[in-house]
Amino acid sequence: MAETLETKGTALHGAKIEEYSILADGETAALVSREGSIDWLCWPNFASGACFAALLGTVEHGFWKIAPRVEVIANTRQYRPGTMILETIFATSGGKAVLTDCMPPGARSIVRTVKCLSGRIDMKSDLSIRFDYGRTIPWVTCERATEEWGEGSTDTLHAVAGSEAIVFRSGSKDKALPNHGENMSTVSDFSLSEGQTAWFTLQHGVVFADRPAPLDVGAELARTESFWKDWIGKSRYKGKYADVVERSLLTLKALTYVESGGIVAAATASLPEKIGGSRNWDYRYCWLRDASFTLLVLLHAGFEQEAVDWRMWLLRAVAGSPEQVQTIYGIRGERQLLEWKAAWLPGYEHSQPVNIGNAAVEQFQLDVFGELASALYRMPDAADDLRISAAAMQANLANHVCDVWREPDDGIWETRGGRQHFTYSKVSAWLALERTVRLSDEGRDGYFAPQDVARWRTVRDAIHADVCEHGFNKEINAFTQAYGSTDLDASCLRIPMVGFLPFDDPRIVGTVEAIEKQLMRDGFVLRYKTEGGGDGLPPGEGAFLACSFWLVVCWALMGRAAEASALFERLVGLANDVGLLSEEWDPTAKRMLGNFPQALSHIALCHAAFTLAGEWKPSVGNR
Repeated sequence: MAETLETKGTALHGAKIEEYSILADGETAALVSREGSIDWLCWPNFASGACFAALLGTVEHGFWKIAPRVEVIANTRQYRPGTMILETIFATSGGKAVLTDCMPPGARSIVRTVKCLSGRIDMKSDLSIRFDYGRTIPWVTCERATEEWGEGSTDTLHAVAGSEAIVFRSGSKDKALPNHGENMSTVSDFSLSEGQTAWFTLQHGVVFADRPAPLDVGAELARTESFWKDWIGKSRYKGKYADVVERSLLTLKALTYVESGGIVAAATASLPEKIGGSRNWDYRYCWLRDASFTLLVLLHAGFEQEAVDWRMWLLRAVAGSPEQVQTIYGIRGERQLLEWKAAWLPGYEHSQPVNIGNAAVEQFQLDVFGELASALYRMPDAADDLRISAAAMQANLANHVCDVWREPDDGIWETRGGRQHFTYSKVSAWLALERTVRLSDEGRDGYFAPQDVARWRTVRDAIHADVCEHGFNKEINAFTQAYGSTDLDASCLRIPMVGFLPFDDPRIVGTVEAIEKQLMRDGFVLRYKTEGGGDGLPPGEGAFLACSFWLVVCWALMGRAAEASALFERLVGLANDVGLLSEEWDPTAKRMLGNFPQALSHIALCHAAFTLAGEWKPSVGNR
């Protein structure tokens, strides 16, 4: 049946950022609100166009909600232990039901079941598919004849636009669940008595291939549960804060693209760093920095296969000239990530523009070389399937750092106000050479030429001296954001974390104290002060959660254990009811900001937990 657009209202649809949970299958992810609405889903992979984009707009831009038709008295949810299977319990005056959601790995599908736990409950499934980030209304047909398989009888719906196709099926052991069109949605109204179950599946396909075969719902739920439990069961981490670390590790796995080993920074695009502001970026790509941090955490927890997979992704992504190394790549190593604006979307709570793609791909960021070298230093040995080995690549990168370290760059925060001599960027250039020299000292390189190693040592020492002379401001007794500046930057908290100077060095103590005085808001750490306009963007953003966790590490290793533990507990308390964190926190409005869930926040949480448990501390480099 063909449909025409009928306005369903222009009220923004999305819930608060912290009210979402995530489903994932190793290829993409979906965001589900507390009310049972999937408001964000990009298919078939993380960076594909969204078929549900209500998160950034209205109900007109696509969603799928399953919830009671009557008032909900109570609403709770949780992940099944050790999994990414979400269970949401709705209680009404007539009964109670549990909505179970998952994305079976490798099936390109969403499976949703509703089971009545007590009494009788009236439910509704409201499905509105919109391809191309909410812009394209599909041609929808429905097969009224039912099929018999698996869990009982089904009703089948097909949505097609261009080459994309989605198949929707619904049913119950007790009865068919017929669908009908209503205001450009596909609606299923149904009632369940105690013990009865209804199920729904959504499957992605292409019009040029066979229609996806029906799923056995029970089998897919069991397979999904086994997948996640088997994976997290390999974790070696059993120390303090094991529960929150486990959930963070599962979240990082959920942000991993299994086909290539690439790890995305977040599952979403253009969630604002300030409500109503313009700092709205697309994070569905692989930042070398974030991925390097992720791998160090996963390795510490015992996940060596993910490290090997990422190493191979890295070798493929950065293959070629070191001058062409990018800060960001696509999930398969793609280099072209054009930034454009989805002008038809009003944005999350009217935060515009809605940016798709990311222009930071064109930036020059020195810090990525240090993070790469640090990660490669920790990588387990693995057979390389490329003509150039990881050691040869590291040598090329180290030589490149020797050539470019004196140049200004765009910095760790990808500012858009012009290149500067950022202090942490220079420290990271030192880190790149220090870790590469250490590989040689330990006899693990198997490739490095003696004359290259000698050069790396000389330049490493020169960078260290240069940073200490130009990056440290004696008047304010702190390392500053950039050479010659008096502005502070929370990235300088990482200076002792990478081993550039010990934590008890007076310059580090002074830097931490200065950041406490000038960059903390309500006990949380800002990246830097945005009011000066130096980053090329309008001012205003929340406290950066990763930076706050970095302060936990610094305090812990400076001997301020009680303060470190108290701040860690407070930060962990910001996670939502299913243990997820966004990029930033608004201390005034008491709500999350930025893309969600944010890998860097969960990485920093794990790092802080390892530190508090006494399992991690850096080794100091050449000074």
